[in-house]
Amino acid sequence: MNKDLTVGEPEKVLWQFCLPLFGSIIFQQLYNIADSFVVGKFVGENALAAVGNSYEITLIFIAFAFGCNIGCSVIVSRLFGTKEYGEMKTAVYTSLIATAVLCGVLMLFGILCGDSLLLLINTPEEVFGDSKLYLDIYIWGLPFLFFYNVCTGIFSALGDSKTPFIFLAISSLSNIAVDILFVQGFRMGVAGVAWATFLCQGVSCVLAVIFVLRRLALIKSEKRAAVFSWRLLGKIAVIAVPSIFQQSFISVGNIILQGVINGFGPSVMAGYSAAVKLNNLVITSLTTLGNGISNYTSQNIGAGKMQRIKQGFQAGRKIVWMLCVPLVLLYLLAGRYLVYLFMEDITGKAIDTGVRFLRIVSPFYFIISIKLVGDGILRGAGLMGRFMASTFTDLILRVVLAFLLSIPFQETGIWYAWPVGWILGTCLTLFFYRSGPWMEPPKNAVEGN
Repeated sequence: MNKDLTVGEPEKVLWQFCLPLFGSIIFQQLYNIADSFVVGKFVGENALAAVGNSYEITLIFIAFAFGCNIGCSVIVSRLFGTKEYGEMKTAVYTSLIATAVLCGVLMLFGILCGDSLLLLINTPEEVFGDSKLYLDIYIWGLPFLFFYNVCTGIFSALGDSKTPFIFLAISSLSNIAVDILFVQGFRMGVAGVAWATFLCQGVSCVLAVIFVLRRLALIKSEKRAAVFSWRLLGKIAVIAVPSIFQQSFISVGNIILQGVINGFGPSVMAGYSAAVKLNNLVITSLTTLGNGISNYTSQNIGAGKMQRIKQGFQAGRKIVWMLCVPLVLLYLLAGRYLVYLFMEDITGKAIDTGVRFLRIVSPFYFIISIKLVGDGILRGAGLMGRFMASTFTDLILRVVLAFLLSIPFQETGIWYAWPVGWILGTCLTLFFYRSGPWMEPPKNAVEGN
């Protein structure tokens, strides 16, 4: 069902819209968590290190898919807010065509440069083969990743966060079962978890595309929508390209960090691989809530309701903090048992590494969550320069500090870099948010003074 985010109490509207988004990303993250869980339990520590190592490279491709999602979603939601339904359909078709071209280029890049990327991050010889195998299969599944992300962006733009949640819930739970079948039943090792993800994402993608096209057919427009528009592609690119750059630079930063971490050996790699999956579960969930606030912002700007943006920020802050409380407590109090889900032994350097990472980083989820809410508003308003500035500040600091602190403090110094980058990036985002046009008093209020 399509939902107008420009009417109703902002907090209630955002709760109803964002909670299914939160559930969706939890299930989406189960893909990667399931892969690590199954190989860690049924194959071994080196296999876990290999999957985690390849995962950092796959984040580059996810960054591009995320940018396509956001670019399409912001423009479609704005056209939906202004009720320009013909233009909205053209924006959807344009996004799908552009995504297909971009995906083809990235697949070619991945196939030709996979070995070089793994060598670039100092992949140890004992995990290189499995890392390459996982990465190759993942690259062939990129069309499923890209088109599914664009479709979820379209659903969100129309105010529908429940349909993607249903798709992902079914697909993710199926992925866990197929992971175990391929790895434990068919003894396929790392290849088994890669093929399981390929198959389950494929089914989810095909269903999402079918439902999007059916949903668009039910929306009546005055004239037949054009299949492609360079003008709308330009508008989408204004949002998508900075988002891609932002996520890509984050991915490149993570790859650089992975290269530093790889220097400490497979045990540290395995511990980090497990802990960073748990960390990404939270960060990606909070980012997705920020994406929902982008849709809320864009629809309200399209409807000319600027004062609802401030209310949306306050409501968004309350939502993310309420979600952070149980997650932070869980990671602090039960971190060892959560990391153990990916391991064969509850003692040892690998599990100690993962626990230490979570204990250092998780208390600062309250800070990074505010940044992600503010980023969602900046992105929804199209203020991409400000959005990128705060993100790059966070990333550059984390990468530089990771190098510097790893010298005196070994791998623990790398974990300290996360909170410092988050704090400074959040301060910059809040500064940009408070200088936005929504902070100006309404015109009628000014005239009445």
